[in-house]
Amino acid sequence: MIEIKEIEKLAELSRIEISDEEKKTFLKDIDSILGYVGQIKAVAGTANSINSREESKLKNIFREDANPHDPGQFTEDLLAVAPEKENDCIKVKKIL
Repeated sequence: MIEIKEIEKLAELSRIEISDEEKKTFLKDIDSILGYVGQIKAVAGTANSINSREESKLKNIFREDANPHDPGQFTEDLLAVAPEKENDCIKVKKIL
């Protein structure tokens, strides 16, 4: 749990002036945030122990690279809707 003295030290390091009311608000907010971080750490620790390589039976599965379409299958359709074309290629403006 964080204390008011630590809030004051943080304010000093941040070079900001905060009122006593703001200190109490920050204290409550920071305690809430740190509690949430603690919950995340607990869940992450549990997840890491459960999902270790030895315990999980998951394997990395690769598939072979394959071309789902025949080369040139859509070339004519693309060229038909292109604003400019040259030698069976879509012509674009130079950018450099």
